[in-house]
Amino acid sequence: MSKTLFTSLAKVAALALFLASLAAPAFAQPLNVLIFGDSLTSGFDLPEAQGFPAQLKHRLLADGYNVVVWNGSNAGDTSADGYSRINEALQYNPDLVLVEFGANDMLDRVDPRVTYRYLDAIIRICKARGARVVLAGMLSLPKHGPNYIVGFNNIYPTLAHAHRVPLYPFMLAGVFGHPALMQSDGKHPNALGVAVMVAGIAPLIEANLRRIRVASPTPFSPDAPLLSQL
Repeated sequence: MSKTLFTSLAKVAALALFLASLAAPAFAQPLNVLIFGDSLTSGFDLPEAQGFPAQLKHRLLADGYNVVVWNGSNAGDTSADGYSRINEALQYNPDLVLVEFGANDMLDRVDPRVTYRYLDAIIRICKARGARVVLAGMLSLPKHGPNYIVGFNNIYPTLAHAHRVPLYPFMLAGVFGHPALMQSDGKHPNALGVAVMVAGIAPLIEANLRRIRVASPTPFSPDAPLLSQL
């Protein structure tokens, strides 16, 4: 091999390595997953390692996803509370946000139109900041009557359709109504219940993580809606 040809090949190889070094970090960086909701996903009355964020992180890592999971859930929060702190929660620059509010709205019998409005704003803000949204649904208790049940239960599929975001229809699917999976208050999942929740929703979250293009995130839009714009 001539010296000139060897030098040319070496330059091509060096250029290829340089370009690869530029591209690799974007894909190697962990994805930020924000859990944004109420006590159902905050780890209420559970050791940190047994709460929803920790168990979800364990599942995602075990399945080969390079993620950092942030716990942005607060016990007792309504959709209005979530809306009031969405900008603060987005400081984690999430690639994916699991939006999970409504249980406390339902327990307080908040007008479904109000809950819809706040959840709609939360989703709009998350998407405008470049995050992919997964919406976790809630169902009304029978005691609220048929009119309220229809209005409340329709919030989530309507929002999912309007914003074209994936919907997990009922956050407590397979858990609520099963005493062995609930805490003594009958409202919150125990560690086993959380494991069932994670097993149920993890495939949907993983499917959306696969769709995120880490190398070309959506840039922040200066026209993103702010809290004052609701």
